[in-house]
Amino acid sequence: MQLFFDGTKVQSINEFHCVFSRLLGIEDYYGKNYHALRDVLSAAVERPCHLVWENSEASKVSLGDDFKLIIQIFEDTRLQDEKYGWTDKFTYELK
Repeated sequence: MQLFFDGTKVQSINEFHCVFSRLLGIEDYYGKNYHALRDVLSAAVERPCHLVWENSEASKVSLGDDFKLIIQIFEDTRLQDEKYGWTDKFTYELK
């Protein structure tokens, strides 16, 4: 699965969670917080999954420290999949 996330549509952390949950089709049960993001990425997203964050620089500017936390969760998830030796993994790319 490949997901495309457009950073120009994200100006706040709330918008991030709304766009992210819509992208995965989980709006009805997604908690819209960092714990929910971590839970979904570590256990509920079908692997392999490659998330492409287009215009990520726009999000980085708009979100500030929230952007750093999101990327840390992405990286933690990626490293977790590597640690478990999974062939099908979560990966991400910032463009």
